[in-house]
Amino acid sequence: MKDKITILNDKIAKARLGGGEKRIEKQHEKKKLTARERVEYLMDEGSFEEIGMLVTHRTTDFGMENEKYLGDGVITGHGTINGRLVYIFAQDFTVFGGALSETHAEKICKVMDMALKTGAPMIGLNDSGGARIQEGVRSLGGYADIFYRNVQSSGVIPQISAIMGPCAGGAVYSPAMTDFTMMVENTSYMFVTGPNVVKTVTNETVTSEELGGAGTHSTKSGVAHITSTNDVECLEDIKKLLSYLPQNNRETTPYVPIKLEDEIREELQDIIPDSANKPYDMHRVISGIIDKDSFYEVHKNYAENIIVGFARIGGRSIGIVANQPQHLAGVLDVNSSVKAARFTRFCDCFNIPLLVLVDVPGFLPGTNQEWNGIIVHGAKLLYALSEATVPRVTVITRKAYGGAYDVMNSKHIGADLNFAWPTAEIAVMGAKGASEIIFKREISEAEDPAAKLLEKETEYAEKFANPYRAAERGFIDEVIEPKDTRRKLIKAFSILEHKKVDTPKRKHGNIPL
Repeated sequence: MKDKITILNDKIAKARLGGGEKRIEKQHEKKKLTARERVEYLMDEGSFEEIGMLVTHRTTDFGMENEKYLGDGVITGHGTINGRLVYIFAQDFTVFGGALSETHAEKICKVMDMALKTGAPMIGLNDSGGARIQEGVRSLGGYADIFYRNVQSSGVIPQISAIMGPCAGGAVYSPAMTDFTMMVENTSYMFVTGPNVVKTVTNETVTSEELGGAGTHSTKSGVAHITSTNDVECLEDIKKLLSYLPQNNRETTPYVPIKLEDEIREELQDIIPDSANKPYDMHRVISGIIDKDSFYEVHKNYAENIIVGFARIGGRSIGIVANQPQHLAGVLDVNSSVKAARFTRFCDCFNIPLLVLVDVPGFLPGTNQEWNGIIVHGAKLLYALSEATVPRVTVITRKAYGGAYDVMNSKHIGADLNFAWPTAEIAVMGAKGASEIIFKREISEAEDPAAKLLEKETEYAEKFANPYRAAERGFIDEVIEPKDTRRKLIKAFSILEHKKVDTPKRKHGNIPL
C-alpha cells in the first residue's frame, strides 16, 4: 500500500497532465498547446509557482461528485517573464471543457487579488466553454467576482487576455475589460451567443469563425487588439507587449540601453509627396523616428486610417498615435476615434509618453458616420487626449484641417511640445474648398471662373497652407526639417520625463461613452 506522500504525488502528477494523457494527445492533434505547456512556455524557466493545484469542485448534483480533477480546470500562480513578476491563470479545456465553476473562479480571483496587492501584471489565458451549467448561479456569481476585480485592477496594473480556444457567453466580458485582448487564428473565438442561437433568433447561418473568430474581431469589431497564427506566437506576443509596459501605474517603463549618435535621418526628407492629394505610408515616418525595429503595432487591421502602437525613442517606451494617409486619406471616423482614444487612455494610465503624428484632412462626412455617432465618438479622442497628463508631443507632417487639428493633440488641448514640418498645412479646410466659400462672388463674376478659382486657391494656400502662421501665434513651437525629427523628439521626451500635472480634485470625469 502506497504511503500518503506517494499517493499525493501521484495526484499532483495527474493534475499536471490536466485530466488525462489522452486529452493532451487530442490537443496536440489540433496543434494547440495544453494549459500547462502554455504557462511553462510563457514563464522564465523554473520560475512558475503554482497556487491551488489541489483544489477540486464542491458540486454533488448530476453525478459530479464522482468526477473530480485536481486544479478544477484552471492553472493559477505566479512567475517571471524576462525577470519581471507576473500573475497568471490558464484555463484547461481538457477538464470539463474549461468550464468555470465556483472553485475555478475562486482560484482566478485569488491570483487577481495578489497581482493587485503586489503591483504586477495579470495575464489570463482563456480556453473555456463558459459557465459550468451543473453549478447554476454559483458559476455565474464566479464570473461576476472576476469582472469586479477586472474593474478594480483597471488602470492600476496591466491586464492582458489571450483567447486560445472558445470564449463564449459571460466569459467574454472579462477579456473585454482588460487592457489588451489577443486571439489565435483559426482556433479561438469569442461571442456572446453562438451560431445555433443566432440561427434560432435571427435566422442567420454563420460559422463560429465568421461570427467571432480572430479575423472577425481584428478587422470588423475591434475586440481583438493582436492576432497570432498559433499558440506559440501568441505567447511570444505577450512577452513582447509586456516589454513596453511598466509593472503598475506607479512605475515607469523599463529602459533599454541604446547608443545615441547624431540621429539625423535623411530618409525622412523625401517622404511627403509633391502633391497634397497623394498618399504615403506613415509607417515610413514612424520607422525613421524610433529606435530600430522597436515599433509594435496594436489593432493593426482595424480602423486602418489611424495607427496606434508602442515603440522606443532613445531607449524609452512611448505610445504612438498617427493618422495613416494610405487609408481614407487619414480622416478621423467613428472606429479610428474610438481606437485611438482607448490606446491614449491606456498610455496615460501607465505613464507611457505619447507621440502624435498628424496628417488629417478632417472628420469623415456622410450619413453613415453621423447616424453612428461620429460626434460622440470623435469626442472620445478629444476627451482622452485632453485628459492625458503624460508627456505629449505632436509632429504635424502635412495636413491638419478643421476640428481634427484641435483633436489631434493640438497645443490648445494641453500638448507639451508641437513641431511641424515645412510641408504642414494648418487651416480650417483645404485651399480649394476654402476659396470656393470665401471668394464665391468673385469667382462667379469672373470671365474665367476656373482661372479665378485657381488664382484664389493659390492665394489662400500661400497664406494658410503652411505652418508659419500657427508658429507666429505659438501654436507650433518649432518648424523643423524632417531629418531632424528624431533628434528633436529624443530631447523633447528627455526634458518632459519628470513632468507633473495637478489635476482638479474629482471622483472621475464623465467621458462621452
